[in-house]
Amino acid sequence: MLELGQGEQVLDIGCGTGMNFPLLQERVGPTGFVIGVDRSASMLAQARRRASREKWDNVILIQADATTMQPAGIAAEVTRAGGRARSDVAMATYALSLMQPWECAWETMRELTTASARLGVLDMQRPTGLSAVFTPLAKAACRLGGADIEAHPWTAVERDCTEIRADSVRGGHLQIRVGTT
Repeated sequence: MLELGQGEQVLDIGCGTGMNFPLLQERVGPTGFVIGVDRSASMLAQARRRASREKWDNVILIQADATTMQPAGIAAEVTRAGGRARSDVAMATYALSLMQPWECAWETMRELTTASARLGVLDMQRPTGLSAVFTPLAKAACRLGGADIEAHPWTAVERDCTEIRADSVRGGHLQIRVGTT
């Protein structure tokens, strides 16, 4: 849904171990950049090993808390590493609901992108419709993982972006929003 293209730079907030990197690399190619930000040094170590193993020299990893990081400092760090200060695309996959306050991370995502960037959020909520019977399981899984199932961070895309594209899967439990700034 992000419609990534060759040569683009994508910011992955809460990148964790880099599970998104293979698909991102496939889309942006060797001339693009993948900027991964995560507060966990151990997660970034795994992401670094993944990038090294695959010989992706266009991955820039930054250890920072997305709720408190200073966009200017991150932009400078990305530029020093060979990337651009602003990304064409920013995304957060199962990450914002883990952050308190997630709105700060969202604002940072926006500040680190170009004027016509595409922003995407994939996160969780209580299952809906017939799948609502799985709500206790979904709540328990989120609680175990530290996520707030009531956070609904994709609403920021709906509020702050245009050209909104939306989808949901797994009985409405997973919510996907992509928009343009």
